[in-house]
Amino acid sequence: MNNVDAMTDEDWKAKLTPEQYSVLRDKGTEMPGSGALLNNHDTGDYTCAACGNVVFKSGTKFESGSGWPSFYDPANTEAVRLIDDSSMGMTRTEVECANCGGHLGHVFNDAFDQPTGQRFCINSAALEFLKKD
Repeated sequence: MNNVDAMTDEDWKAKLTPEQYSVLRDKGTEMPGSGALLNNHDTGDYTCAACGNVVFKSGTKFESGSGWPSFYDPANTEAVRLIDDSSMGMTRTEVECANCGGHLGHVFNDAFDQPTGQRFCINSAALEFLKKD
């Protein structure tokens, strides 16, 4: 099924692994330091694991020490959607895939050594990586 708007909960469960489903559809978080893409240093595109939308580029990835892949900017202004999140007793900004609404992680304004000052703290389970030569 190509139309993500028409996908049911059962469609998502069939398409995604249990960990991907937990993160992308139930807004879960993988354990810090456990993500497969945390230490990826290859050149390429990071896509939403649910729909394939390019959400981040490898050139904006940096080592934040947070335990999750961190980026200082999305792939483009229309790649992600930022949403106020006051869950868990905190005020944060959630990052969603603008194409399918999948939960990717959160963005924080604490990356003072990066060009934008932002740290997009993203779950590896929400991403797939397309390596470029």
